[in-house]
Amino acid sequence: MSWGTELWDQFDNLDKHTQWGIDFLERYAKFVKERLEVEQNYAKQLRSLVKKYCPKRAKEEEPRFTSCLSFYSILNELNDYAGQREVVAEEMAHKVYGELMRYSLDLKTERKHHLQEGRKAQQYLDHCWKQMDNSKRKFERECREAEKSQISYDKLDNDINATKSEVEKAKAQFYLRTHMADESKNEYAAQLQNFNAEQWKHFNNAIPHIFKNLQDMDERRTVKLGETYRSFAESERRVIPIISKCLEGMVSAAKAVDERRDSTIVVESFKSGFEPPGDFPFEDFSQNLSRTGSDGTISTPKGERDKDGAPGPRSDPKHQMSKTKNKLWLFGKKPKAPSLEDFSHLPPEQRRKRLQQRIDELSKELQKEMDQRDALNKMKDVYEKNPQMGDPISLQPKISETICNMEKLRSEIHKNETWLSEVEGKQSSRGDRRHSADNHHHTPQGRESPEGSYTDDTSQEHHTPHHRTSPPQPGNPNPNPDPHEFDDEFDDDDPLPVIGHCKALYSFDGQNEGTLVMAEDEVLYIIEEDKGDGWTRARKQSGEEGYVPTSYVEITMEKNSKGS
Repeated sequence: MSWGTELWDQFDNLDKHTQWGIDFLERYAKFVKERLEVEQNYAKQLRSLVKKYCPKRAKEEEPRFTSCLSFYSILNELNDYAGQREVVAEEMAHKVYGELMRYSLDLKTERKHHLQEGRKAQQYLDHCWKQMDNSKRKFERECREAEKSQISYDKLDNDINATKSEVEKAKAQFYLRTHMADESKNEYAAQLQNFNAEQWKHFNNAIPHIFKNLQDMDERRTVKLGETYRSFAESERRVIPIISKCLEGMVSAAKAVDERRDSTIVVESFKSGFEPPGDFPFEDFSQNLSRTGSDGTISTPKGERDKDGAPGPRSDPKHQMSKTKNKLWLFGKKPKAPSLEDFSHLPPEQRRKRLQQRIDELSKELQKEMDQRDALNKMKDVYEKNPQMGDPISLQPKISETICNMEKLRSEIHKNETWLSEVEGKQSSRGDRRHSADNHHHTPQGRESPEGSYTDDTSQEHHTPHHRTSPPQPGNPNPNPDPHEFDDEFDDDDPLPVIGHCKALYSFDGQNEGTLVMAEDEVLYIIEEDKGDGWTRARKQSGEEGYVPTSYVEITMEKNSKGS
């Protein structure tokens, strides 16, 4: 699946994803570094242990018992085993950790280059849009001036008191303004055509190419991770045969322990070669004594010796070996589920948020279409009452298109609300429901940031005033003033100076915030001119200020006055 075709509008999320990929790669590199440090410390401790227990006497003074010789053989094998652990650490340092860090630097450089290309392409498209928008505003302004010059010319032409020179001058001004409007129209059409062409190139050539490069880079990163996982395991597996030989040497040393040979060595070491001593003879010291007893006899005592003896039993030591088990750390990568229209691939709570977000966006679009429909209908009413201003039939295709768009949006909202109800029903049945669902006119108030979810900037939200049906009006009935314009300007402490006055042609209810109620034929003071949005700021004689539709009033400006 190609990023260029499926993720054409997800530049920010791809920026975050590629950064996350590099962070994950560096995190794994840090793990490998700590792992090889464990191996290095383990080998160092093993070598210190071997050195501590190795004999420090001369060879002729070393014991010749098989148990001691086997122990020394085990120490030598353990020293070789420590050397193999050092080999493992060295392999991890060069073939895994070093390779990962070098590749991470290359990824950062490549990612920076691709993102810069994407930002340049977006900046160029924004530049084209600004040029087109400026030409559009100019065309609108020139058309407005041409309309004013036409009204002035018609007025002078019908005025019997006007001189011929004044009529000719007004006529020339009317032709000049009309010509300028035609030139602005051609320039606007050219800029619009250029912008549409650049936009097509942007979303069909530039962005897919940049996103394909980012996808290739991310896939190479994934492949590199898989290769380093394999190298990580291979660094252990390559030393297994040598480690096995070391362990086999320890087992052989254990088998070489011979208790009889050790006993023989003890005998040979301490045997004197002398025969056991014989019986001592009896020595009679009574031969020179006189016999004075009744029988005159002296008896000689006889002693008996017990010559029986039994050797004590000999106990033999036994040696045991301990075996270590190595753990191999493995990382797994979850397969990425494909994105579905109903977000069923997401967890329930994430799915609910995404559906609610989509409903809010569709509701905004629906509200815009409804405002546009109302504006077109009002303009149509104006054209029907004032045919000189335009043909009402020319607005019918646009009205039909707007109604069609509204039906499509309502269908999409209904479909998404059905999915949302399904999700909320499941969450309620599990008792995991924490927030009640918002209605589809709710506007998101913040950003959501779990993995790769879409964000809305609240600073770009516009509050479009809702209009009720009103009498015919000669101007644009659906202005879109700046959302913070009313609040900022009405907070001024000093009142604005009067720059003119106006007379209400129609009554205006002024139910929206920031607007001013006026009655037909009421005279108001002008304190701020129309900025092109269809609204004029006025002040009543009572001092109340607000905005009124420019098309509802007849304005007379004071001389030497400046608009705000």
